[in-house]
Amino acid sequence: MFTKLLFTATVILVAWLVVRNRWRADDDERPRLGVESGAEPGARSPQRSAALGPLMPRGAVKLAAYGVVILMLVGTALYLFQDWQHAREIVQLQVVNVYSGQVEHYEAQRSDISQRSFVTLDGRRIQIAEMERLIQIER
Repeated sequence: MFTKLLFTATVILVAWLVVRNRWRADDDERPRLGVESGAEPGARSPQRSAALGPLMPRGAVKLAAYGVVILMLVGTALYLFQDWQHAREIVQLQVVNVYSGQVEHYEAQRSDISQRSFVTLDGRRIQIAEMERLIQIER
């Protein structure tokens, strides 16, 4: 899970650096492109003026980028909180001996249940034998 967050943060950082470098390159080139040799300073070709004009104002792009980052952080926090809350839910467990039919009841947190063992709410570790079956009852 941590590697996914780290990878996402790395992609965002690289994208931010690329956009920042392009903006700086555009700022450096704009004054030189405005004056052409042998032409009037105010006259530009239609292609060049279209290439120089921004599609969106820089402030709107920054605001949208910050909004996306905040939305992703809130979404990640919500996902992590729901996962933590789900892991802390208390479930009822029944251990059934297949041969004798004897049933034992326990309660444990969902995160404390593994393949062949679990830890009860009072701290006991229960190992399940091969001839026993574990039934998890949702509340």
